Amino acid sequence: MQELPIGIQSFERLRENNYLYVDKTERLLDLLSHGERYFLSRPRRFGKSLTLSTLEAMFKGKIELFRGLAAEKWVEKQQQHPSPVLRLDISIVETGSVERLELTLKEIIERTALFSDMELHAESMTGKFAELIMRFYKAKGPVVILIDEYDKPILDNIDDLEKANEMRKLMRSFYTVLKGCDDYLRFVMITGISKFSKVGVFSALNNLHDISLIENYSDIVGYTQNELESYFKERINFTADKLKTDSSAILEKLRDYYDGFSFDGNIKLYNPFSILNCFSAGEFRNYWYESGSPSFIVEYMKKYKIEAPEEYRHKIVEHDFTTSQEIERADPSSFLFQSGYLTIEKKEEQFFILDYPNREVLDSISSMYLKLIYRVESYAFLGNEIWKALREGNIAEVIKLYNTAIAGIPYDDYFKNKNEFWYRSLFIMLLRGAGIISYSEPHTSKGRADVVIQFETKIIVLEFKFAAHMSDVDKKLHEGTQQIQERGYTNSYDAEGRKIICAVVVADDETRQVTARVL
Repeated sequence: MQELPIGIQSFERLRENNYLYVDKTERLLDLLSHGERYFLSRPRRFGKSLTLSTLEAMFKGKIELFRGLAAEKWVEKQQQHPSPVLRLDISIVETGSVERLELTLKEIIERTALFSDMELHAESMTGKFAELIMRFYKAKGPVVILIDEYDKPILDNIDDLEKANEMRKLMRSFYTVLKGCDDYLRFVMITGISKFSKVGVFSALNNLHDISLIENYSDIVGYTQNELESYFKERINFTADKLKTDSSAILEKLRDYYDGFSFDGNIKLYNPFSILNCFSAGEFRNYWYESGSPSFIVEYMKKYKIEAPEEYRHKIVEHDFTTSQEIERADPSSFLFQSGYLTIEKKEEQFFILDYPNREVLDSISSMYLKLIYRVESYAFLGNEIWKALREGNIAEVIKLYNTAIAGIPYDDYFKNKNEFWYRSLFIMLLRGAGIISYSEPHTSKGRADVVIQFETKIIVLEFKFAAHMSDVDKKLHEGTQQIQERGYTNSYDAEGRKIICAVVVADDETRQVTARVL
């Protein structure tokens, strides 16, 4: 089996060392045949950097790297007249202040010139950038510009809008150089996480074609189902043998954990980083989150008070979703989509339906909330212990452990005016944060039970209620009991022969504790 390119973003290194490569060069050829100025936004760890590295090798005519790939003939022709390529990685800049940002941008430009044996005479950052482009053009012809993580300075300061605006102004002046040098450019591609505004960072670059939501390029990064089954066939079989199961079971689990990303509402994609790590380790875990959850996501959620992520299914007008806006004015759903925490489940007329793409993302966002927003200590341990108590049918122990979790949330982070949804969601997050599957509000003919957890020999049905004051607890316990009985939440399970345990869980917001009544 070929080695897996985990963490490798260099196309040249990947091919020279015979790592497994899912050939995306046919999609890149299509891109090159239809335009010259592009923008692409995709979540982190989705293959953007490798895509730019591949384009760099293509334009430089490195034919030895493309033998057997779809782009081989194109690169063979390009080898006769290779293009100069300026590839700039904005992810390495310092973003603590505008001064440090400007200085590190200068350093990147000067370092690029040094490697090409060029000496720059301009003093300003924009002057150096423009001079570098013109010198490349005079020496080698029309220049290819590839910019990675264009939006890092802004995203790093999303919690400080004044500072983010300062960063945006500086980056706008930097990117405006490309407009002034357009006659010297052959091809431009800029990538990042967030979409841009026409009056924002790229105010002057009105010739950039945003392909982020274009169906023809929806699979330009990420793995399709066909690519997974074709390129990873040996790995699938190997993993099946290791886990003592069959390949169909592995494929089903891969879909559950890692599939579901969509950028057009049609084609579903796997996150490459998660797939590579899963096959390497031979176990299913939340690799995307473990690779480092960006701090800007946490700050964004705090700022917009985006709370419990139990479920999100959300309809958004297509125009509002596709019209680029600055981050602070964008619909939070749009930003969470761009950062990979939501995806387009499907498209309906003039609407997009957004939801979590897969189990990995939902479990990961639950872990992130518990750890970084609610700051619940030992959330994984508590989740596991709650699950054990549920498995044993010990509802009293479940409530004791859940109250421990609630009590651990710092007062300043415990928002007032909570409701039933918040308490139920926190409970489910504890389970998901521990990697446990739970089912929220499954449908029945007369309604939806709040939480249903199924074991081989028993089924747990929990109905959550909210009491604003201690004096309302008994009333809410009675209401929950009537609701379970009248709506027949257990009817669909009665014939299965499993033990059914029903309980009403009431959250007393006055004491910040929950109590339960087992039916």
